[in-house]
Amino acid sequence: MASNFNPWFYLICFFFLAGLATSSSFISYDALDVHGGPGRTLLQMKKACNISFENLDYSVLTDKCKGPQYPAKPCCDAFKEFACPFSDAINDLESDCASTMFSFINLYGKYPPGLFANECREDKNGLDCQNVEQSKKSGGVQIAAAQSSLLMLTAGLIVLLLQLF
Repeated sequence: MASNFNPWFYLICFFFLAGLATSSSFISYDALDVHGGPGRTLLQMKKACNISFENLDYSVLTDKCKGPQYPAKPCCDAFKEFACPFSDAINDLESDCASTMFSFINLYGKYPPGLFANECREDKNGLDCQNVEQSKKSGGVQIAAAQSSLLMLTAGLIVLLLQLF
């Protein structure tokens, strides 16, 4: 017995579920360069960040990235470990998440301005967050990513079952 669902239903379900499952696996260079240019910014107001950066644990950065030399490899690895769980929010150029995060990084770590933007370069997309060891403080982000994958798998099975029966 074939189902009588409209093909548009499947198309809408596909795009809806694909939108739910997507997440950024890079931190873009635009997000790393949060220094605004001179001039008026009244009409360029950004929406407030929904991540509470002031309450995060910055020890992953401050323990591994130390001056006065600030070696690139340990600093960039520590930065990615800290920032990658928030890559979607940081890459949103319409929010102030990137500038807020860097303000607190500089407050707690007393790093020179532009340290991470100048030292941490990987490929054309930005910093790769694919194989970054997540810190224990950001476990909720890992759970959300796993739930997103599980949601896609479940939705795919439901659509397959609807098609078969």
